[in-house]
Amino acid sequence: MVHQGFMTGKKGIIFGVSNKRGIAYAIAQALFDQGADIAFTYAGEIMKDRVGPIAAEMNAKLVMPCDATNEADLTAVFAECKRVYGELDFVVHAVAFANRDDLTGDFSNVSREGWDLALGVSAYSLVAVARHAKPLLKPGGSIVTLSYLGGERSVPHYNVMGVAKAALEASVKYLAAEFGPLGVRVNAISAGPIKTLAAKGIDSFEVLLKINQVRAPLRRNVTLEEVGRSGLYFCSDLSSGVTGEIHHVDCGFHSVAITKEDALVIPKKDG
Repeated sequence: MVHQGFMTGKKGIIFGVSNKRGIAYAIAQALFDQGADIAFTYAGEIMKDRVGPIAAEMNAKLVMPCDATNEADLTAVFAECKRVYGELDFVVHAVAFANRDDLTGDFSNVSREGWDLALGVSAYSLVAVARHAKPLLKPGGSIVTLSYLGGERSVPHYNVMGVAKAALEASVKYLAAEFGPLGVRVNAISAGPIKTLAAKGIDSFEVLLKINQVRAPLRRNVTLEEVGRSGLYFCSDLSSGVTGEIHHVDCGFHSVAITKEDALVIPKKDG
C-alpha cells in the first residue's frame, strides 16, 4: 500500500530497527505513514529475519546488513543508497550497545574494553554514519539520533551508557555546526523510559518507569508513538529551523528537581 502524506517523495535510511517494540520502529512507522521512502539496515544474519518483514511491510527498496562500526559496511550501504535513491532527505541513527556487566555495580569498575565498546558503538558510530551520509544529504536534510537523560545526569544501572550518551549529545552539537552550512540539521531525541526489548538490559527498569510516571509533570510515561512522531518532526520540514537540539520527549521528567509530593515527605523542623 502506498501512503500519501507530507513526507511523500522524501527518502532516507534508518539504522537500528530490530523489532516492532522499539523507538526506531516507531519513527519508521510515523515516517512511512506520511509517505516516506525508507531504507533499512540490520546487524548480522540473526537480525535479518526480524528486519526483513518490517522492511517489506514498508515497501523498502533497500535492505542491507550493516555493522555501523565497520567502515566497509557503511561504504557499501551508502554506495547502494546513492545507486537506488540518488540523494537522501533523512538519516536516523538508533544504534547503541554496552556489555550488561558494565551497566551494573560501581561505575568505576567499568573495564577499558567495555568503555571503548560502549562509546564506539553508541557514540562514534553516529560520527561515522554522518560522514558517509554527508555527500548524499540534500539541503534541508536531517540526521536524527537517540539519547536518554542518563547522558546528562546519573541514572542507576546506566553507568557507561550514560557516558556514551553524553558523548553522543556533544557529537550532535559539533556535527550540527559542521553540517549547518550545507543546510543539513543534526538533532537528538532524549526519550523517557519505555518498555522496549533494549530496555530489558537495564536492571530495575520497572523502578525507572514508576519514578518517571510519578514525578513527570504529565504524571505518566511517554509512548512509543509519541517518540515516533517526534522523529517524524525532526526528519521533516516541520523542524526546518531546529538543529543542535537535544529534544526531551519524557512527559517533562527532565525539567523537575523536586515535586510537591517529594516536598511533603521532607521533615519540618520545629520552631
